[in-house]
Amino acid sequence: MKLVTLLENTACSQAFRANFGLSLYFETPKHRILFDAGPNGDFAANAEALGVDLSAVDIAVLSHGHSDHSDGLLTFFEKNVHAAVYVHAGADQGYYAQTPEGVNYIGLDPRLESYRHRFTVVEGVCRIDDELTLFDAVPGDFPTMDTSHRLKRKNDAGDLIPDTFAHEQDLLITAEGKSVLVAGCSHRGIVNIQRRGAEILGRQPDAVVGGFHLFQLDPAAPASEKLLNQIGHALLPGDTVYYTGHCTGEYPFRVLHGILGDRLRSISAGFAAEL
Repeated sequence: MKLVTLLENTACSQAFRANFGLSLYFETPKHRILFDAGPNGDFAANAEALGVDLSAVDIAVLSHGHSDHSDGLLTFFEKNVHAAVYVHAGADQGYYAQTPEGVNYIGLDPRLESYRHRFTVVEGVCRIDDELTLFDAVPGDFPTMDTSHRLKRKNDAGDLIPDTFAHEQDLLITAEGKSVLVAGCSHRGIVNIQRRGAEILGRQPDAVVGGFHLFQLDPAAPASEKLLNQIGHALLPGDTVYYTGHCTGEYPFRVLHGILGDRLRSISAGFAAEL
């Protein structure tokens, strides 16, 4: 199984573009998979530089309905005329980020509506085939701080309310005896997501790839280090290898690496690995 990071906040070298967002490419014996597409066409420019043929992708997955993962789909549809994009049933609701300066729309680009025929809408546990399974409804039983408190959605009355991330879905890839769990931002908590993934698999995944959405934790707050230690020790049992970036953050990565050691690895645009 092959992983190529098409886009991330950082890049391996100046030969690749970096942007706040995430896009991953996987090759398995049966599939060429695009997981998220970043905020624009930068992922496609990197794909060309890396020799990844986007026209050969046969299946794509959108992890959730935020623009830093979805807006690049406009470029993907120009490059690829056949692959279905699996999206969660709630991905097209209105999503917003609340900042001291105001409220910003961070949902799907309205122009994607013209490509509705390319979307396959799913929810629950969706077994696509013997290699690919999507799942949602991750229970939140692991104690966490609210690292996504700025993120909102609009209810039917037009009021901004906290996003519960019911639109978030994760991917299990199983091939050649290995299983990989792929998460976009892990808004529902990477520990909760991994536990649910292991429940579906019947064992721990060999690798986890994605963002952990911890970058807003305050290094000066004792509660931040306490949470990171809880997460690190919850992920420690077994021998799962973690590839992370985008919304994890430098400080959380440093603390988690102190617990997980070389089992925690960073990804950047241009990074490739055999899983």
